[in-house]
Amino acid sequence: MSSEPVCLACGMQYAAPRADCPICDDERQYVPPGGQQWTDLATLRADRRPRVEEQGPGIIGIGSDPGFAIGQRALLVRAESGNFLWDCVAYLDDELVGKITELGGITGIAISHPHYYTTMVEWAHAFDVPIYLHEGDEQWIGRPDPSIELWTGTTLDVAPGLQLINLGVHFTGGTVLHWPDGEGGRGALLSGDIVQVIPDRTHVGFMYSYPNLIPERPNVVRHAAELLEPYAFEAIYGAWWDAIVRTDGHNVVQRSAQRYLTYVA
Repeated sequence: MSSEPVCLACGMQYAAPRADCPICDDERQYVPPGGQQWTDLATLRADRRPRVEEQGPGIIGIGSDPGFAIGQRALLVRAESGNFLWDCVAYLDDELVGKITELGGITGIAISHPHYYTTMVEWAHAFDVPIYLHEGDEQWIGRPDPSIELWTGTTLDVAPGLQLINLGVHFTGGTVLHWPDGEGGRGALLSGDIVQVIPDRTHVGFMYSYPNLIPERPNVVRHAAELLEPYAFEAIYGAWWDAIVRTDGHNVVQRSAQRYLTYVA
């Protein structure tokens, strides 16, 4: 595993040392009051351990204890076509690679938006798999690599029964993953924070910036709801541990979009 620098605030890994982190300089994130600071995987491995826990039927959460940077966890989707990794976390060590290998490894990686790119190249190399990123967010790639496959358009089938949908919320390339076989055939939507699971599980949120409280543009939210309307899904899996809408997910999204537009449009 390499020693490329990792941003302490957002977890993005860059190809070489640098003074700034473009992700944190962007208005959707922030540079902490103490200034830009860096770490690397060796340092992270010194005081963290893998965290692997079931989050739902056929969906395994992947992260570290304690968490790091933004604090998201990845999700291992145990699809019939093979395990697929949704989103990414900065932490990776031999023990975690071993645990995932015991589960059957992974066939590919897709990431909702740049805040979770983190050490994605390390993950791709460890499992020898491609990373699917929407071309709308190409400018945010911190460590270019041949394992990265940019895709274009609104949808991409990354495996039988697994489809990426570019909603454009939060980032131009903001993407969700639809798994129709999830939840016993009722469908699951893996949303990162493109569709944000909030404490009130009867609704979800849509924001351009979560930490800086910048609302998403109404036309973007309206379009996202229209794109998701044909898809069936019972559950919505958000970006953090146990951030899950367990029932009525499709209606939750549509109802939430209408409420958002009532207040913001």
